[in-house]
Amino acid sequence: MRFLQGLKLGSIQAKGGYDSSNLRQDLAAGVTVGMMLVPQAMAYALLAGLPPVMGLYASILPLLIYAALGTSRHLAVGPVAVVSLLVLSQASQFALRGSPEYIGIVVLLALLAGMAQCVCGILRLGVMTNFMSYAVTSGFISASAIIICLSQLGAILGAKAGGQSHSTGAGIMLEIPRLVQEVNLPTLIIGLAGIVCLLLLKKCCPRFPAAMLLTVATAVLVYVLKLQHAGVAVIGEIPRGLPTFAFPPLKPQLIWELLPTALTILFVSYLESIAIARLIAARERYKIDPNREFLALGLANIGAALSSGCPISGSFSRTAVNYEAGARTKLASVFCALLVLGAMYALTPLFYFLPKAMLAAIVIAAAIGLINVKEGRQFFKIKASDGWSLLLTFIATLLWGAQIGIISGIIFSLWLLIWRNAHPDTPELGCMPEDGTFRDLRYFPNARTIPEVLILRIDASMNFANVELIQDRLIEVLTNRHEIKWVVLELSGVNDMDGVAIEGLGVLIETYRAGGISFALAGAKGPIRGLLARAGWEQRYPQLIRQKSLSQVLSEIGKLQGTFPLI
Repeated sequence: MRFLQGLKLGSIQAKGGYDSSNLRQDLAAGVTVGMMLVPQAMAYALLAGLPPVMGLYASILPLLIYAALGTSRHLAVGPVAVVSLLVLSQASQFALRGSPEYIGIVVLLALLAGMAQCVCGILRLGVMTNFMSYAVTSGFISASAIIICLSQLGAILGAKAGGQSHSTGAGIMLEIPRLVQEVNLPTLIIGLAGIVCLLLLKKCCPRFPAAMLLTVATAVLVYVLKLQHAGVAVIGEIPRGLPTFAFPPLKPQLIWELLPTALTILFVSYLESIAIARLIAARERYKIDPNREFLALGLANIGAALSSGCPISGSFSRTAVNYEAGARTKLASVFCALLVLGAMYALTPLFYFLPKAMLAAIVIAAAIGLINVKEGRQFFKIKASDGWSLLLTFIATLLWGAQIGIISGIIFSLWLLIWRNAHPDTPELGCMPEDGTFRDLRYFPNARTIPEVLILRIDASMNFANVELIQDRLIEVLTNRHEIKWVVLELSGVNDMDGVAIEGLGVLIETYRAGGISFALAGAKGPIRGLLARAGWEQRYPQLIRQKSLSQVLSEIGKLQGTFPLI
């Protein structure tokens, strides 16, 4: 009990330790998630090309570590489908799936990803993931889910050759004709029935431990009917009890080659975890510390590596079940880990007869829920550029694999960010006759303009990357409208200006002054006025109208018009 009191476990926690009034709800949630995790952990280990027991190993110590260090009270960590796919696609390039060398590479990946996450947490780099667009994440997850489903076709069909040799959607599609020719009817029936039952029960009774029930039922069915002799592949013997604790072999050349994959796992694991953790934290009104999450997930991955497990992450589906089952504190994760440990002692003889097709059905049923067509349509509806980010990531992931897909999406989304910053919106404003407010003429064509005055609003911070485009916009307008004598720059949308932008704006003012066109600044915020003051604008342009609202600027221009130029 002292161990439990030492953990900062509660959402409603007294200073003396754990609030026992939460115990019943935490126990119920832990058991519910544990019954879901046991078959999923084995299934995701198989998806990663590993022995099923490695998924169970990754569901004990990492859960306890996260419970001690994480800031989310509801996040359920452990093996997940998307990270397992990443492991499969990259580790299989270095060794044969399931071989001792392959297992060593996967354990090393978990260690590298965990160490990298810890470094990010120590350096307080949680904010850097904000630069990865959610559209990219959504496209990557949807494409990965399709690849995951395709990757399980061999197990569902009972292909004798052991399934697919590719880890991309395009590669697996090419192997479908061969897989169909090797179909095993009893295996196919078990797989399809499992998928249908899981999807129906998930829709009707989302909290019901359908995966665990079907796992036990199909294992008993195979044992009673001796279906293993009819070609139904079973997972075989699973070691009972605790894993052996060992440090993976460290080879400098291999570490260097695995580092890009470890960093990809870092981002995907963190983004998947933080997204669901923040969503539930917002509902429950508590705060998530992104840097602490990096550290907690990193140490959990290190724990998985040291206990012979596979890389872990926060799970969307299990976290949702944990929350809906009534979890109040992180003690639910402790109960979940204890249930997994109990299952490893009590159920391993039964798991010997568990058909691989049932585990494939569990993977497919979970992956189908990650495919989000509606979200893609919504992105295109709201802003097409975000929709294209999603689509590009989706296609690249589907055709060339997880790593290329996510890198392509990040590069494209960053390019969009730079392009938007370099192409600020600079609408011309007019005055609404009804209330005297100033509106964008593109959306309010009935707004009135002043023939001799051009009002441009700059809707972005000004810097070296976009100051020339703002100048080009002015040149474009002034070239075609010779009657303009005043240019008013409305700066309420400008939050920052660098030195290049300030000097460029000064050159613009001086250039047009020679042509008889005066400038005024309206709506500049305090920090912008401070920057202009430090640049010496009060001495350079003593008569420049500034520090006033747009209405005040126009009123002053009306008084000055026809008497003398502004500067």
